[in-house]
Amino acid sequence: MATNTQSKADPKPWKLLFWPALVGLLLGVVLLSDLEDLLRAGRNSLHWHRASGNIVLVKIDNESLHEVGGWPWPRRYHAQLVDRLTAAGASRIYFDLAFSGATNPADDNRFAVALERSGRVVLGGRTRGGPREGADDDSMPMPQFARHAEVGAIDWQYNFQTAVSRVPYRMHSHGRVVPALSTLLADRETNDESGFLPDYSIDPQSIPAVSAATILSGKFDPALVRGKKVIIGTASEGLGDQYFVPGTGKLGGVYVHVIAAETLQSSKPFYAGWMPLYAVALAAAFVAVRQRRPIKQAALIVPTALAALVAPAALEAHNIVIDVLPALLVLATVGGILVWRQFRSRGLLNDTSGLPNLNALRKSRDGRKSAIVAARILNFEEIVATLAPNQERQLIEQIVARLNVGSPQRMLYHGDAGIFAWFEDSRQPFGNHLEALYSLFRNPARVAGMSIDLQVAFGVEVGSGRSLANRLASALVAADEAAHDGLKWKYHDPETLEDASWKLSMLSQLDDAIDRGEVWVAYQPKLDLATKRIVGAEALARWTHPEKGPIAASEFVAAAEQHNRIGKLTDFVLEKAVAAAAEINKRGVDFDVAVNLSARLLSDKGFTLRLSALLARHSLAPKHLTLELTETAALAGSGEGLDMIARLRDLGINIAIDDYGTGLSTLDYLKKIPANEIKIDQSFVKNMTDNRSDRLMVQSTIGLAHSLGRRVVAEGVEHRDTLDLLIEMDCDIAQGFAVGRPMSIDSLTKRLSTDRKRTAA
Repeated sequence: MATNTQSKADPKPWKLLFWPALVGLLLGVVLLSDLEDLLRAGRNSLHWHRASGNIVLVKIDNESLHEVGGWPWPRRYHAQLVDRLTAAGASRIYFDLAFSGATNPADDNRFAVALERSGRVVLGGRTRGGPREGADDDSMPMPQFARHAEVGAIDWQYNFQTAVSRVPYRMHSHGRVVPALSTLLADRETNDESGFLPDYSIDPQSIPAVSAATILSGKFDPALVRGKKVIIGTASEGLGDQYFVPGTGKLGGVYVHVIAAETLQSSKPFYAGWMPLYAVALAAAFVAVRQRRPIKQAALIVPTALAALVAPAALEAHNIVIDVLPALLVLATVGGILVWRQFRSRGLLNDTSGLPNLNALRKSRDGRKSAIVAARILNFEEIVATLAPNQERQLIEQIVARLNVGSPQRMLYHGDAGIFAWFEDSRQPFGNHLEALYSLFRNPARVAGMSIDLQVAFGVEVGSGRSLANRLASALVAADEAAHDGLKWKYHDPETLEDASWKLSMLSQLDDAIDRGEVWVAYQPKLDLATKRIVGAEALARWTHPEKGPIAASEFVAAAEQHNRIGKLTDFVLEKAVAAAAEINKRGVDFDVAVNLSARLLSDKGFTLRLSALLARHSLAPKHLTLELTETAALAGSGEGLDMIARLRDLGINIAIDDYGTGLSTLDYLKKIPANEIKIDQSFVKNMTDNRSDRLMVQSTIGLAHSLGRRVVAEGVEHRDTLDLLIEMDCDIAQGFAVGRPMSIDSLTKRLSTDRKRTAA
């Protein structure tokens, strides 16, 4: 066993190096060019530079299409381009177009005459080359054009991004050699049968360019093209022929021809291959594994890897192209093995999972200023007792996969008895992420054909000057408290200990605050996406303390629910909300109000009578009231809760399932709960424009709800593009900042009045 400062050198380094070297070798032979191109694109930013300006691009762009008309153009327009550019003194004119088929005879003849008159035109031609040389799908210029112009091949290879990865020097067609258009453009004809990679560090925006419409109009300065090479090609996205240019994005293929020609103008690119760096990496790795001290190992591996990433940029700036992927694979693999051995040699790895253990977390220097999140699998030991020894690892792998969702690069620490922990940025909110992780654990794990339910709780220690050992213990205590209190997660923040007396007295103060008028109701508007009208609002409790200012609703509402003190607060919100809705409806506005209802109140047998009396007192029709059920997990079974919901429905009150998607989101659950409305949780709505999974979840929920005759409300709509996407999905109602923030009843009334006037106008 090695000490903390010294590890045992490998007595046979070749054993450790064999597999990394072999895989690197195979990768070099069957080089993954797409990955190599991505690395090279990143290096281009280190030597980004302007084009020479010797080549001018005449763009057939949207402006040209608008002026001339649809595509393809009659060839008399191409003849005009040739005549005007020739008259302006262009040294040579190139077309990134294949004039292969006959069109209007008069136009074809006019174009041929213009080519003969100019005597300085190169036309594009397509050829498949190789075994299909001279095949029917070759698209070479018509003979009447080719006899008056030179021909340049415009074919190339491109990768999965549609980025051109190889430009040939020349091609073959019908037994003759056809130089590539880019080599003609650069005056670099060669007998080389290979190809080259364009230098994408050349800024495409620095290429002198002018619209074809401007040339056709004759209203251009001849000095722009005098003595220069001019290339004509399509640059409108609607015409296709678009390729990905690394560092810039989609551009017309004509830009790639110019970049390729600019590459050749400086010097002929030299491809050094992958062997040089691979040999250097192998030598550095060999020396590293023979070192005893980790710092010496790192001093060899890390600088060599950095050099492999950055140094090729200097070579590529001089047209020397080198591949780095095999070298990086060798260095990364060997470095990873050495690090893993360090963890294992110091007793910092969990024997079952191979992950760093809690001792590794306690010794970490990186997490001293970060928050600690602890996850405890509450029934872990009970589950493991039923598993075979080799099945525990399968269970842990599934747990780790779920904890890594959303942050695949996260460093997880694994302790005994189902404890996992990691560091998070203490400045970031934890709630949504931990809620999402909790939801993942609602699905059973599958081990050896068995379905296993996992019970999890999370604790968060947000940071302090205490030791990592103490802070980890606090996070685990918070996780235990969350499990005890029926919560998904809980904070343990030492900095808030001074507020302990306030938290202890908060519930008693809440009742008095309601009586003193410190608690009030805010209303967040709901927008009908079909009519674009505000048709209702959700009533939300707010507490403004005379000394502490606004108290977070998540704090006092959750505390009231946990300690079964939610009744008075709910009655207060219902009283205000029903009165407000009644007043608005009396003014002729069809308006609904929604109020959150704790599942704890579903066992209150007097609640239905109180609610009926409240509606009658304010003369509000029950159909204008929606009760949103929280803690839906409490409704998983049948019983008095479902009976209460049925009685509320019989009164004509609407029932909504709140936070749909984070809990018991199953078809059976939807069928069991007699709800009119489903509210999709904001964690899915907020990210659906960028996250395909969330978008599919929202779309499928809308379809499922509509098939069951339920109305759908999307909450957390913060941006206009989200609103537009929901309209496309046929969602019914939207709620969120894009519609309106929570506001006072006076502000809501003014907005409704303004909306009515706007609609009337």
